[in-house]
Amino acid sequence: MATNGKRNRFKDGAFRRFVSLALVTVLGVLLLTILLRTNSVSEYVSINFTDHHEDLIPSYNYSDYGAVLNLPKRTELSIRLEKLNQLPPRNTDLYPRLAKDHITIVLYVHNRPKYLQAVVESLSKVEGISETLLIVSHDGYFEEMNKIVESIKFCQMKQIFAPYSPHVFLDSFPGVSSGDCKDKDDATKKRCAGNPDQYGNHRSPKIVSLKHHWWWMMNTVWDGLKETKGQSGHILFIEEDHYIFPNAYRNLQMLTALKPLKCPDCYAANLAPSDVNSRGENFKSLVAERMGNIGYSFNRTTWRKIHMKAREFCFFDDYNWDITMWATVYPSFGGPVYTLRGPRASAVHFGKCGLHQGHGDKKPCIDKGSVNVIVEDIDKVANINSKWNVHVYEHQPGYKAGFKGWGGWGDDRDHRLCLKFADMYLSASAVSTI
Repeated sequence: MATNGKRNRFKDGAFRRFVSLALVTVLGVLLLTILLRTNSVSEYVSINFTDHHEDLIPSYNYSDYGAVLNLPKRTELSIRLEKLNQLPPRNTDLYPRLAKDHITIVLYVHNRPKYLQAVVESLSKVEGISETLLIVSHDGYFEEMNKIVESIKFCQMKQIFAPYSPHVFLDSFPGVSSGDCKDKDDATKKRCAGNPDQYGNHRSPKIVSLKHHWWWMMNTVWDGLKETKGQSGHILFIEEDHYIFPNAYRNLQMLTALKPLKCPDCYAANLAPSDVNSRGENFKSLVAERMGNIGYSFNRTTWRKIHMKAREFCFFDDYNWDITMWATVYPSFGGPVYTLRGPRASAVHFGKCGLHQGHGDKKPCIDKGSVNVIVEDIDKVANINSKWNVHVYEHQPGYKAGFKGWGGWGDDRDHRLCLKFADMYLSASAVSTI
C-alpha cells in the first residue's frame, strides 16, 4: 500500500509538472502570436492605449458607413486611430470653458518635428490662445510628432489622425500595393494597377497624401467632430511650417468681425499675404486679395460652397490642395474669391522644404533646425484699425482657371477615395438613422 501511495504521488507530481509545462508553452505561443501581430502593425508606429482608449465608442458606426462607401479595408492601426479621434480635448482641467466668440485653430502636420516644435512655441506666445481650442490633424502617426503635441499645455487641445492616410497602410491602397504601377510603367505590358497622370507618371503615396489629408481634415473638422460640426463661425487653418505671431489671434478676431462690414463679398480672412515672401505693405488700410494658403480662415458658408465642388477638387490632376483650389474650385464660384487681411503679416511661412521632402535616404530637409523669424514689437499687439478702408487687389499673379496642374493625381483610386471623404459623414448620419 505504501509503495502504491508513493507511485500515485509520483504520477500526480509528474502530471502537475506536465500541466504546468503545457500551460507555459501555450502562454508562450499566445504571447509570441500577440507580439507578431503587434509588430506587423508597429513596424511603422507604436501607440500606447490606456484602458479607457480601448473602451471608446465611436460617434459613428465606421463599419457600416465604411461598407456603404466601400472604403479601404481598415487595418488594426487605422481602427486605433479612429478611436483616438473620439477622445475629448485635453487640458479641460486647466481651461474648462472656451470663450464665447472663440475661433477654433486647426494645425495640420505630417512628420517634421523641428518645424512643429517651432510652431508650437510660437502658438504658446499668442495673445488669447488660452481662450480657444487647438485641433492638431496628423497625416499618419509619428511618435515624435505625437509627443510634441501632447506636451501642449497652453490651451484646450484635441488630436485627430487621418485613418486612411497612405502612411497608415503599409502594403495596400491607399499605401503601396505590390501590384501597383510605378513611375512611367506601361500598365498593359507590366500588368500592374493604376492610372498615370497627364504626364505619364503613376501615383506616389507619399505625394498624394498631401491632398488626401487636407480634404479628409476639412470634411472631418466641419462635419465629423462633435466639437466643431455645429460651429458656423470662422476656423483658422495653419500648417506645421507657419510661424504665428503673438498678435495673430486678436488680429483675426478683428478681421472676422470687420469682414461683413468692410468686405461683404470676401470669402475668408487671412493672417498673411498671398505672396509667401511678403510681410505686408504697411498700408494704413485693410487689404482684399486672392486667398492665400498661410493662416487662412473661413466660415461654414464658405465651406459649404467648397464642399459642393468636391468633384472639381477630387478630379483635378494636381497633388497640391492649394493649387487645386486656385485653379479649379475658386474659379467655379462664378466671381472673384477675395480674402480680407491686415497690411502687415501676423503669420509667416518659414519652411524651405516641401512637406514630404527629406524623409527618404536623404538627410532631413531643414535649416539645421533653426527658425529665423524676426518678431518686432508691432507684431506683439493687435494692429488692425477698424476705421481703415479696404485696398483691393483686382489683378494678381498666381494659379488661375485654365492651369492644367502639376500632375501626381491621375489614379482613379485616389479620385474615388477623395469623393468618399466628401460623403463620409453624410453617409454616417444616414446609417445612424437606420
